[in-house]
Amino acid sequence: MGGGSWATALAKICMSDNNRHINWYMRRQEQIDEFKLHGHNPSYLVSAQFDIDRITFYSDIDAVVENSDILIFATPSPFLKSHLEKLHASLEDKIVVSAIKGIVPDENMIISEYFKMKYGVKDENILVISGPTHAEEISMERLSFLTVGCSSEERAREIGEILNCHYLKTRILDDVFGIEYASVLKNVYAIAAGICHGMKCGDNFQAVLISNAIQEMDRFLHVATNKIRNINEPVFLGDLLVTGYSKFSRNRLFGSMIGKGYSVKAAQVEMEMIAEGYYGTKCISEINKKYNVDMPILEAVYNILYNKQLAVSEIRKLTAKLK
Repeated sequence: MGGGSWATALAKICMSDNNRHINWYMRRQEQIDEFKLHGHNPSYLVSAQFDIDRITFYSDIDAVVENSDILIFATPSPFLKSHLEKLHASLEDKIVVSAIKGIVPDENMIISEYFKMKYGVKDENILVISGPTHAEEISMERLSFLTVGCSSEERAREIGEILNCHYLKTRILDDVFGIEYASVLKNVYAIAAGICHGMKCGDNFQAVLISNAIQEMDRFLHVATNKIRNINEPVFLGDLLVTGYSKFSRNRLFGSMIGKGYSVKAAQVEMEMIAEGYYGTKCISEINKKYNVDMPILEAVYNILYNKQLAVSEIRKLTAKLK
């Protein structure tokens, strides 16, 4: 469900079994037509070739839901709500897998909560998948690891088997809320890392920033989910590291442009991609009004992006709070 780079990478993974056929929903029919003509996504990961005979494309969301048992959602979080507004088919008996690394704006709900509350999907039928993975490296078949989160270990293993292939390994975890919140927070911290990179703060400071970011994430997850976890798991620390440092990280790129002096709007226009951490920053800031967790990095990023504070002054204030 989705036509972007992450959706394309996941489709490639699901088709790694040469006998598997998939349904693929894309909102725009012209994107589907070009895909069929050229054998690859015309807009994202264009080097990844697909066997068109093993794909049934849909631009009708009701039709694809009615004809599918497992739905992997990989649309940007800001657009999920508008996509689902067109849906009339029931999701109650479907297995819903969220590959969305964000929160539903306006609702301030993580994706699993949204599907449960709004569409009646059962807990055991809601799964989340998260990194550390970049779509670009998946398309190049570089060895990667995904974590599959679900309250049902049996269901998690079922989906894990579908995703396992020679270049992708899956791990199982029952920490659904933790995985989802962490996937939002790591984008926020990647923006912070990008801002500091754009300001030429240097690798020494970046290391301090990221080590404080994982502590800040741990504090928030502990309060928001009330669950004991190992924050050093790849889905937490690993995903933070790859998003904070990788050249493929769009959130880091977005932050770097802000650090170089771009306005938020100018950076968004020039990127031509969604930096989900921009939306996640506001959502987590709103959610944290309930929990009141000490989150100085989040606060600094929020002030820069939404209160139009100068990056140099906010980072200077932040340095006094880092440990």
